[in-house]
Amino acid sequence: MATWPAVLFALLAAASNALATVLQRRAARTVPLAPGLRLGLLVDLLHRLAWLGGMLAVMAAACFQALALSQGALSVVQPLFVLELPLALLIGRLVLGGRIPRGGWAGVTLIVVGLGSALAAAAPTIGNDHAPVSRWIPALAVCAGVIATAVGGALRHGAGGVRAACFAASAAVAYALTAALMKDATHAWQTGGAAAFFASWQTYGFALVGVLALFLFENAMQSGPLTASQPVLTLGDALVSLSLGVTLFDERVRAGWWLVPEALGIGLVLWGAELLSRVALTRDLAGAGQQPAAAEDGAGPEPETPSS
Repeated sequence: MATWPAVLFALLAAASNALATVLQRRAARTVPLAPGLRLGLLVDLLHRLAWLGGMLAVMAAACFQALALSQGALSVVQPLFVLELPLALLIGRLVLGGRIPRGGWAGVTLIVVGLGSALAAAAPTIGNDHAPVSRWIPALAVCAGVIATAVGGALRHGAGGVRAACFAASAAVAYALTAALMKDATHAWQTGGAAAFFASWQTYGFALVGVLALFLFENAMQSGPLTASQPVLTLGDALVSLSLGVTLFDERVRAGWWLVPEALGIGLVLWGAELLSRVALTRDLAGAGQQPAAAEDGAGPEPETPSS
């Protein structure tokens, strides 16, 4: 199981990403939806002050994530990022105002309980800090194939749930692959210092794949309802990270009858993510791709406020 520093740094990374979500969603909602893949989306967002603030939070999250990965298993650190969604909801309430209905608090509880139960049952072990190239080649090929297939599926559909889910699936794989590359790059830093870090192909790999993941995530948020994209992103990132941890770094999780509580925990996380994705404040944070929805538990959509 991961040491407490890894868990602490992972939680700090999740909180930083949650703050970034609050800021970036406010900026992304001002950019109109295009019928195709928006190659100029990031350029447009660069002119939004709130998005730039969100990017600073993203960079802080990346530093915390690197520290977490250097201390613990990929299969523990990445699933903890599930907490980003409830943290974003709580931060959004404090920063942007609004009320969290009963369904929202139930979703937060389900995610926390489900994640804790799944990780306790799986009890991931810390494997190796470095993966040989012979393992990276098939892992990169499979991840690239899944991303390309998911993006192709998204582009075959107009704005809506299917397109959002496909983009979210591609983003989930890219985020998990970014974390795996980052873990290997931090090993280069620990063993050879800055020179080895900047000489490692994994360093440039996680930078490029990280930008791709962000790009795909932005398109997922603008393509359709959050109820379609968020559960796919939540489960996909955790499961792909677990698979990469096992295949690349020899991490191990408990199997056998332990699969039952693990599956129940995952089910609770998905249930919670689905509940949170229906909360008006969460939809408001999701950006321009969301349409105003009917009131839920007495809480309607948050009023529009000017973005930076």
